[in-house]
Amino acid sequence: MLDLIKPPKLKYGDTVAAVSLSWGGAGDPELLWRYEAGKKRLLEEFGLKLVEMPNTLKGSEYIYLHPEKRAQDLMQAFEDKNIKGIISCIGGEESIRLLPYVDFSMIRANPKVFIGYSDSTVTHFMCMKAGVSSFYGAAVLGEFAENVQMFDYTKAHILKTLFEDKPLGRLDPAPGWTGERLEWTFENRNTMKKLLPNRGHELLSGKGTARGRLIGGCIEVLEMMKDTLLWPSHSAFDDAILFLETSEDTPEPSYIEYWLRNYGSSGILKRLSGMIWGKPYQEKYYEEYKMSILKIVKNELDLNLPVLYNLSFGHNQPMLCLPYGALAEICCEECSLTVLEPGVC
Repeated sequence: MLDLIKPPKLKYGDTVAAVSLSWGGAGDPELLWRYEAGKKRLLEEFGLKLVEMPNTLKGSEYIYLHPEKRAQDLMQAFEDKNIKGIISCIGGEESIRLLPYVDFSMIRANPKVFIGYSDSTVTHFMCMKAGVSSFYGAAVLGEFAENVQMFDYTKAHILKTLFEDKPLGRLDPAPGWTGERLEWTFENRNTMKKLLPNRGHELLSGKGTARGRLIGGCIEVLEMMKDTLLWPSHSAFDDAILFLETSEDTPEPSYIEYWLRNYGSSGILKRLSGMIWGKPYQEKYYEEYKMSILKIVKNELDLNLPVLYNLSFGHNQPMLCLPYGALAEICCEECSLTVLEPGVC
Protein backbone atom coordinates (compact mmCIF):
# COMPACT_ATOMS: atom_id res chain seq x y z
CA MET A 1 0.00 0.00 0.00
CA LEU A 2 1.23 3.52 -0.84
CA ASP A 3 2.41 5.64 2.07
CA LEU A 4 3.81 8.86 0.60
CA ILE A 5 5.08 12.07 2.18
CA LYS A 6 2.88 15.04 1.32
CA PRO A 7 4.88 18.10 0.21
CA PRO A 8 4.35 21.53 1.81
CA LYS A 9 1.67 23.64 0.17
CA LEU A 10 2.58 26.46 -2.17
CA LYS A 11 2.08 30.05 -1.06
CA TYR A 12 1.73 33.39 -2.82
CA GLY A 13 5.24 34.72 -3.39
CA ASP A 14 6.94 31.30 -3.63
CA THR A 15 9.62 30.55 -6.19
CA VAL A 16 9.04 27.49 -8.39
CA ALA A 17 11.32 25.93 -11.00
CA ALA A 18 10.57 25.06 -14.61
CA VAL A 19 12.25 21.88 -15.83
CA SER A 20 12.55 20.32 -19.29
CA LEU A 21 12.71 16.62 -18.45
CA SER A 22 11.55 15.23 -21.78
CA TRP A 23 10.99 17.35 -24.90
CA GLY A 24 12.99 20.58 -24.72
CA GLY A 25 10.80 22.76 -26.93
CA ALA A 26 10.41 25.44 -24.27
CA GLY A 27 13.87 26.70 -25.23
CA ASP A 28 13.41 26.62 -29.00
CA PRO A 29 13.36 30.17 -30.45
CA GLU A 30 9.90 29.78 -31.97
CA LEU A 31 8.39 28.73 -28.62
CA LEU A 32 10.11 31.03 -26.15
CA TRP A 33 7.14 33.42 -26.36
CA ARG A 34 4.90 30.62 -25.14
CA TYR A 35 7.17 29.80 -22.21
CA GLU A 36 7.25 33.48 -21.24
CA ALA A 37 3.45 33.60 -21.41
CA GLY A 38 3.24 30.71 -18.93
CA LYS A 39 5.81 32.37 -16.69
CA LYS A 40 3.86 35.62 -16.68
CA ARG A 41 0.58 33.87 -15.89
CA LEU A 42 2.07 31.92 -12.99
CA LEU A 43 3.09 35.24 -11.46
CA GLU A 44 -0.12 37.14 -12.18
CA GLU A 45 -2.64 34.38 -11.42
CA PHE A 46 -0.88 32.41 -8.67
CA GLY A 47 1.77 34.75 -7.29
CA LEU A 48 4.51 32.26 -8.18
CA LYS A 49 7.90 33.35 -9.45
CA LEU A 50 9.00 30.88 -12.12
CA VAL A 51 12.73 30.40 -12.54
CA GLU A 52 14.63 28.29 -15.03
CA MET A 53 17.16 25.66 -14.13
CA PRO A 54 20.54 25.79 -15.94
CA ASN A 55 19.39 23.61 -18.86
CA THR A 56 15.65 24.27 -19.02
CA LEU A 57 15.81 26.57 -22.06
CA LYS A 58 18.72 25.07 -23.99
CA GLY A 59 16.42 23.79 -26.71
CA SER A 60 15.05 20.49 -27.91
CA GLU A 61 18.25 19.19 -29.56
CA TYR A 62 20.46 19.81 -26.52
CA ILE A 63 17.85 18.44 -24.12
CA TYR A 64 17.49 15.26 -26.18
CA LEU A 65 21.24 14.69 -26.29
CA HIS A 66 21.78 15.26 -22.56
CA PRO A 67 19.48 13.27 -20.27
CA GLU A 68 22.11 13.63 -17.54
CA LYS A 69 21.70 17.43 -17.64
CA ARG A 70 17.95 17.11 -17.37
CA ALA A 71 18.35 14.91 -14.31
CA GLN A 72 20.87 17.38 -12.90
CA ASP A 73 18.27 20.15 -13.22
CA LEU A 74 15.70 18.06 -11.41
CA MET A 75 18.04 17.15 -8.57
CA GLN A 76 19.17 20.77 -8.20
CA ALA A 77 15.56 21.95 -8.10
CA PHE A 78 14.77 19.51 -5.29
CA GLU A 79 17.94 20.40 -3.37
CA ASP A 80 17.56 24.20 -3.59
CA LYS A 81 15.81 25.37 -0.40
CA ASN A 82 14.63 28.56 -2.12
CA ILE A 83 12.63 26.56 -4.67
CA LYS A 84 9.26 25.49 -3.25
CA GLY A 85 7.83 23.64 -6.25
CA ILE A 86 8.75 22.18 -9.64
CA ILE A 87 6.69 22.37 -12.83
CA SER A 88 7.31 20.37 -15.98
CA CYS A 89 7.51 22.50 -19.11
CA ILE A 90 5.85 19.80 -21.19
CA GLY A 91 5.83 16.04 -21.73
CA GLY A 92 7.52 14.10 -24.50
CA GLU A 93 8.50 10.49 -24.94
CA GLU A 94 11.84 9.55 -23.40
CA SER A 95 12.35 10.95 -19.91
CA ILE A 96 12.92 7.35 -18.82
CA ARG A 97 16.52 8.05 -19.96
CA LEU A 98 17.02 10.18 -16.82
CA LEU A 99 16.80 7.10 -14.62
CA PRO A 100 20.55 6.31 -14.26
CA TYR A 101 21.22 9.85 -13.02
CA VAL A 102 18.52 10.26 -10.36
CA ASP A 103 19.30 10.49 -6.63
CA PHE A 104 16.16 9.24 -4.90
CA SER A 105 17.51 10.17 -1.48
CA MET A 106 17.71 13.80 -2.65
CA ILE A 107 14.00 13.77 -3.53
CA ARG A 108 13.02 12.14 -0.25
CA ALA A 109 15.05 14.59 1.80
CA ASN A 110 13.44 17.59 0.08
CA PRO A 111 9.73 16.87 -0.54
CA LYS A 112 8.13 19.60 -2.61
CA VAL A 113 5.38 19.97 -5.18
CA PHE A 114 6.11 18.45 -8.59
CA ILE A 115 3.41 18.76 -11.24
CA GLY A 116 3.13 17.58 -14.85
CA TYR A 117 1.43 14.94 -16.99
CA SER A 118 1.99 12.64 -19.96
CA ASP A 119 5.69 11.62 -20.04
CA SER A 120 6.02 13.26 -16.61
CA THR A 121 4.51 9.99 -15.40
CA VAL A 122 8.15 8.86 -15.22
CA THR A 123 9.05 11.67 -12.82
CA HIS A 124 5.96 10.93 -10.72
CA PHE A 125 7.16 7.35 -10.30
CA MET A 126 10.61 8.66 -9.37
CA CYS A 127 8.97 10.72 -6.64
CA MET A 128 6.89 7.73 -5.60
CA LYS A 129 9.97 5.51 -5.37
CA ALA A 130 11.49 8.19 -3.13
CA GLY A 131 8.35 8.07 -0.98
CA VAL A 132 7.05 11.53 -1.95
CA SER A 133 3.65 12.44 -3.37
CA SER A 134 3.44 14.45 -6.60
CA PHE A 135 0.65 15.79 -8.82
CA TYR A 136 -0.67 14.66 -12.19
CA GLY A 137 -1.71 17.96 -13.75
CA ALA A 138 -0.88 21.09 -15.71
CA ALA A 139 2.37 21.92 -17.54
CA VAL A 140 3.96 25.29 -18.31
CA LEU A 141 3.66 25.24 -22.11
CA GLY A 142 0.21 23.69 -22.14
CA GLU A 143 -2.18 24.80 -19.45
CA PHE A 144 -0.34 27.70 -17.77
CA ALA A 145 0.44 29.26 -21.17
CA GLU A 146 -3.04 28.66 -22.60
CA ASN A 147 -3.98 31.31 -25.15
CA VAL A 148 -5.86 34.36 -23.80
CA GLN A 149 -6.55 32.86 -20.35
CA MET A 150 -6.40 29.63 -18.36
CA PHE A 151 -9.55 27.57 -18.15
CA ASP A 152 -11.32 28.29 -14.86
CA TYR A 153 -11.68 24.59 -14.01
CA THR A 154 -7.92 23.98 -14.38
CA LYS A 155 -7.04 27.05 -12.34
CA ALA A 156 -9.52 26.21 -9.56
CA HIS A 157 -8.17 22.69 -9.15
CA ILE A 158 -4.55 23.87 -9.05
CA LEU A 159 -5.41 26.36 -6.32
CA LYS A 160 -7.39 23.81 -4.34
CA THR A 161 -4.83 21.01 -4.70
CA LEU A 162 -1.49 22.80 -4.37
CA PHE A 163 -2.31 25.81 -2.18
CA GLU A 164 -4.78 24.43 0.39
CA ASP A 165 -4.12 21.80 3.05
CA LYS A 166 -7.75 20.66 3.11
CA PRO A 167 -9.35 17.46 1.75
CA LEU A 168 -9.99 17.95 -1.95
CA GLY A 169 -13.51 16.56 -1.75
CA ARG A 170 -15.62 15.52 -4.70
CA LEU A 171 -13.97 16.01 -8.10
CA ASP A 172 -16.83 16.77 -10.45
CA PRO A 173 -16.32 16.56 -14.21
CA ALA A 174 -15.50 19.71 -16.12
CA PRO A 175 -18.69 21.19 -17.62
CA GLY A 176 -16.97 21.52 -20.98
CA TRP A 177 -13.94 20.06 -22.69
CA THR A 178 -11.67 20.56 -25.68
CA GLY A 179 -9.14 18.43 -27.49
CA GLU A 180 -8.66 21.07 -30.17
CA ARG A 181 -5.15 21.05 -31.57
CA LEU A 182 -4.20 24.69 -32.01
CA GLU A 183 -0.63 25.19 -33.15
CA TRP A 184 1.63 27.02 -30.70
CA THR A 185 2.39 29.94 -32.98
CA PHE A 186 2.65 33.58 -32.00
CA GLU A 187 -0.11 34.35 -34.50
CA ASN A 188 -2.51 32.08 -32.57
CA ARG A 189 -1.80 33.67 -29.18
CA ASN A 190 -5.15 35.51 -29.13
CA THR A 191 -7.21 32.53 -30.27
CA MET A 192 -9.04 30.72 -27.48
CA LYS A 193 -9.92 27.05 -27.77
CA LYS A 194 -13.64 26.32 -27.95
CA LEU A 195 -15.21 24.15 -25.26
CA LEU A 196 -17.74 21.43 -26.09
CA PRO A 197 -20.37 20.13 -23.64
CA ASN A 198 -18.98 17.28 -21.53
CA ARG A 199 -20.74 13.93 -21.10
CA GLY A 200 -19.87 13.60 -17.41
CA HIS A 201 -18.58 10.48 -15.65
CA GLU A 202 -19.67 7.03 -16.79
CA LEU A 203 -19.73 3.90 -14.64
CA LEU A 204 -18.45 0.94 -16.63
CA SER A 205 -18.61 -1.68 -13.87
CA GLY A 206 -18.88 -2.19 -10.14
CA LYS A 207 -21.29 -1.25 -7.38
CA GLY A 208 -21.19 0.34 -3.94
CA THR A 209 -18.13 2.33 -2.91
CA ALA A 210 -14.44 1.65 -3.39
CA ARG A 211 -11.72 3.36 -1.37
CA GLY A 212 -8.01 3.39 -2.16
CA ARG A 213 -4.90 5.46 -2.76
CA LEU A 214 -4.28 7.01 -6.18
CA ILE A 215 -1.60 5.61 -8.46
CA GLY A 216 -1.26 5.68 -12.25
CA GLY A 217 -0.56 7.99 -15.17
CA CYS A 218 -0.36 7.86 -18.96
CA ILE A 219 -0.78 4.22 -19.92
CA GLU A 220 1.73 4.32 -22.79
CA VAL A 221 4.41 5.78 -20.52
CA LEU A 222 3.73 3.21 -17.84
CA GLU A 223 4.65 0.55 -20.39
CA MET A 224 8.14 2.08 -20.69
CA MET A 225 8.70 1.72 -16.95
CA LYS A 226 7.82 -1.93 -16.54
CA ASP A 227 10.78 -4.07 -15.46
CA THR A 228 12.79 -1.01 -14.44
CA LEU A 229 13.61 -0.07 -10.86
CA LEU A 230 10.83 2.54 -11.06
CA TRP A 231 8.13 -0.09 -11.32
CA PRO A 232 6.64 -0.52 -7.84
CA SER A 233 6.13 -3.81 -6.05
CA HIS A 234 2.71 -5.39 -6.42
CA SER A 235 1.88 -4.37 -2.88
CA ALA A 236 1.73 -0.73 -4.03
CA PHE A 237 -1.43 -1.68 -5.94
CA ASP A 238 -3.14 -3.30 -2.96
CA ASP A 239 -6.55 -1.66 -2.53
CA ALA A 240 -5.40 1.21 -4.75
CA ILE A 241 -7.39 3.24 -7.27
CA LEU A 242 -5.51 3.06 -10.55
CA PHE A 243 -5.90 6.11 -12.79
CA LEU A 244 -5.10 5.75 -16.47
CA GLU A 245 -5.31 7.91 -19.58
CA THR A 246 -4.09 7.80 -23.16
CA SER A 247 -2.00 10.40 -24.95
CA GLU A 248 -2.44 12.35 -28.18
CA ASP A 249 -0.95 9.30 -29.93
CA THR A 250 -4.42 7.73 -29.51
CA PRO A 251 -3.37 4.07 -29.37
CA GLU A 252 -5.71 1.65 -31.07
CA PRO A 253 -8.16 -0.18 -28.78
CA SER A 254 -6.28 -3.44 -29.24
CA TYR A 255 -3.33 -1.92 -27.35
CA ILE A 256 -5.59 -1.06 -24.43
CA GLU A 257 -6.50 -4.74 -24.37
CA TYR A 258 -2.87 -5.88 -24.57
CA TRP A 259 -1.81 -3.61 -21.73
CA LEU A 260 -4.78 -4.33 -19.49
CA ARG A 261 -4.37 -8.04 -20.13
CA ASN A 262 -0.81 -7.67 -18.83
CA TYR A 263 -2.08 -5.95 -15.68
CA GLY A 264 -4.52 -8.81 -15.32
CA SER A 265 -2.07 -11.65 -15.89
CA SER A 266 0.44 -10.09 -13.47
CA GLY A 267 -2.26 -9.99 -10.80
CA ILE A 268 -2.35 -6.20 -10.45
CA LEU A 269 -6.01 -5.72 -11.44
CA LYS A 270 -7.15 -8.20 -8.82
CA ARG A 271 -5.36 -6.20 -6.15
CA LEU A 272 -7.10 -2.92 -6.97
CA SER A 273 -9.98 -1.29 -5.17
CA GLY A 274 -11.06 0.57 -8.33
CA MET A 275 -9.97 2.19 -11.56
CA ILE A 276 -10.61 5.57 -13.21
CA TRP A 277 -9.99 6.59 -16.83
CA GLY A 278 -9.45 10.03 -18.31
CA LYS A 279 -11.33 11.15 -21.40
CA PRO A 280 -9.60 9.82 -24.54
CA TYR A 281 -7.81 12.51 -26.52
CA GLN A 282 -10.29 14.31 -28.77
CA GLU A 283 -12.73 11.53 -27.77
CA LYS A 284 -11.16 9.29 -30.42
CA TYR A 285 -12.03 5.64 -29.68
CA TYR A 286 -14.36 6.85 -26.90
CA GLU A 287 -16.78 3.92 -27.24
CA GLU A 288 -14.15 1.44 -28.41
CA TYR A 289 -11.99 1.98 -25.33
CA LYS A 290 -14.96 1.28 -23.10
CA MET A 291 -15.54 -2.02 -24.89
CA SER A 292 -11.87 -2.94 -24.57
CA ILE A 293 -11.81 -2.18 -20.84
CA LEU A 294 -14.91 -4.27 -20.22
CA LYS A 295 -13.61 -7.09 -22.41
CA ILE A 296 -10.60 -7.55 -20.14
CA VAL A 297 -11.99 -6.58 -16.73
CA LYS A 298 -15.36 -8.32 -16.89
CA ASN A 299 -15.28 -10.88 -19.70
CA GLU A 300 -11.77 -12.26 -19.32
CA LEU A 301 -11.03 -11.67 -15.62
CA ASP A 302 -14.60 -11.77 -14.31
CA LEU A 303 -13.92 -8.87 -11.96
CA ASN A 304 -16.66 -6.65 -10.59
CA LEU A 305 -14.13 -3.85 -10.25
CA PRO A 306 -15.55 -0.31 -9.90
CA VAL A 307 -14.45 1.51 -13.06
CA LEU A 308 -15.23 5.18 -13.73
CA TYR A 309 -14.69 6.56 -17.22
CA ASN A 310 -14.40 10.00 -18.84
CA LEU A 311 -12.79 11.91 -15.98
CA SER A 312 -11.26 15.33 -16.61
CA PHE A 313 -7.56 14.55 -16.37
CA GLY A 314 -4.88 13.98 -18.95
CA HIS A 315 -4.47 15.18 -22.50
CA ASN A 316 -7.69 17.11 -22.98
CA GLN A 317 -8.53 20.40 -21.32
CA PRO A 318 -9.52 21.64 -18.80
CA MET A 319 -8.00 19.27 -16.29
CA LEU A 320 -7.92 18.05 -12.72
CA CYS A 321 -4.84 17.84 -10.52
CA LEU A 322 -4.53 14.33 -9.03
CA PRO A 323 -2.28 13.75 -5.98
CA TYR A 324 -0.38 10.47 -5.98
CA GLY A 325 -0.98 8.40 -2.87
CA ALA A 326 -3.98 10.40 -1.65
CA LEU A 327 -6.90 8.39 -0.29
CA ALA A 328 -9.86 8.56 -2.68
CA GLU A 329 -13.29 7.01 -2.99
CA ILE A 330 -15.36 5.93 -5.97
CA CYS A 331 -19.12 5.96 -5.43
CA CYS A 332 -20.65 3.80 -8.15
CA GLU A 333 -24.23 4.91 -7.53
CA GLU A 334 -23.29 8.59 -7.94
CA CYS A 335 -20.59 8.05 -10.60
CA SER A 336 -18.31 10.17 -8.47
CA LEU A 337 -14.71 10.39 -7.31
CA THR A 338 -13.92 12.03 -3.99
CA VAL A 339 -10.42 12.69 -2.65
CA LEU A 340 -10.63 12.33 1.11
CA GLU A 341 -7.29 13.94 1.98
CA PRO A 342 -5.38 17.12 1.22
CA GLY A 343 -2.75 16.91 -1.50
CA VAL A 344 -0.30 19.00 0.52
CA CYS A 345 0.54 19.68 4.16
